[in-house]
Amino acid sequence: MEIKRVLGPLLAVVLLIGIGAATYTSYQRNHAIEAAKLVSAAVVEVKGMVGSEKESYFSDPRVIEILASKGLRVKVEKVGSREIISRDFSTYDFAFPAGAPAALALQNKARAKQVYPTFFTPMAIASWVQLVPVLEKEGLVKKINDAYYIVDMKKLLNLSEKGTRWRELKDNTAYNTGKSILISSTDVRKSNSAAMYLSLASYVANDNNVVDDNEQANKVLPFVSSLFLRQGLQESSSSGPFEDYTTMGMGKAPLVMIYESQFLEYQSKRPKPNADMVLLYPQPTIYTKHIVVPFNENGRRVGEALATDPALQKLATEYGYRTANADQFSEFLQNKKLQAPTSLVDVIDPPSFEILERMIQTIEKKFQ
Repeated sequence: MEIKRVLGPLLAVVLLIGIGAATYTSYQRNHAIEAAKLVSAAVVEVKGMVGSEKESYFSDPRVIEILASKGLRVKVEKVGSREIISRDFSTYDFAFPAGAPAALALQNKARAKQVYPTFFTPMAIASWVQLVPVLEKEGLVKKINDAYYIVDMKKLLNLSEKGTRWRELKDNTAYNTGKSILISSTDVRKSNSAAMYLSLASYVANDNNVVDDNEQANKVLPFVSSLFLRQGLQESSSSGPFEDYTTMGMGKAPLVMIYESQFLEYQSKRPKPNADMVLLYPQPTIYTKHIVVPFNENGRRVGEALATDPALQKLATEYGYRTANADQFSEFLQNKKLQAPTSLVDVIDPPSFEILERMIQTIEKKFQ
């Protein structure tokens, strides 16, 4: 009887504790489920069109995590920066082209009240160390402060326009071929990187002045048109020519107009930078600005995040981009043991959108 008197209350206490624990566990589980639902509801899916050169940035788990912390799940579709303009915007929240001219055209078409400049990169020419001595002997290239510059861009473009062949260059044993000296680019009708090449070439052809009226455009068009018409098949996206450069080598791609960021990103992700590859900086060169054009409020949130969040800006430098914080870019170069000029002085602006578009449309007619 004594045992029953003791066990009875004890069992009751154990039972109460068990019930309490089960109730608490159930409450915690339900609370966690409800919290997850709230978090899920707070994250909106945002869809955007981006230039191919930025696809890897948006695939970075760290970028995805930061955007998610701001309630944004960003899905991107890669589209040529100029091609974006012709797309139907109704199923997208934003566009993120390369180049101010393309962004301005998009802003006007979408009637966006505000756009968001995020980061930028200069245009450069990807080439090969073996070719540098040949180009130096021609007076085309010069090394200045650990970087190679094309100091006579006009002469190089003249060689292209005249159809000069590599084997005609003096003392050229590194690339003794019958191929014409051409700078490979993307399709000027579809891609911003080619439009920037056109901007640069037209500046040089216009006696180092930005083409700012139709008369000047008409004057330089025969010259600049040949730079594109004689290339043959051209890719619509900046990733195409660069992939040819990295996979097929000098035989296919001795000189390729690219974004500096493409080269630096590629080299930074290798166990060891490819010492045969070299970047040549035209004098003058031109910056490509990457600008978010929102089509609605969710697109605006993406643009604001990319333009203002310090962590997202720092991550952009890891993909070879330059930002307003020059120290971050320098730190990236140092960490990856890469060389690039921390600042460029001889930088020009592209023509107005109207003039640039007129030149592109004229070249387009010549393709037909």
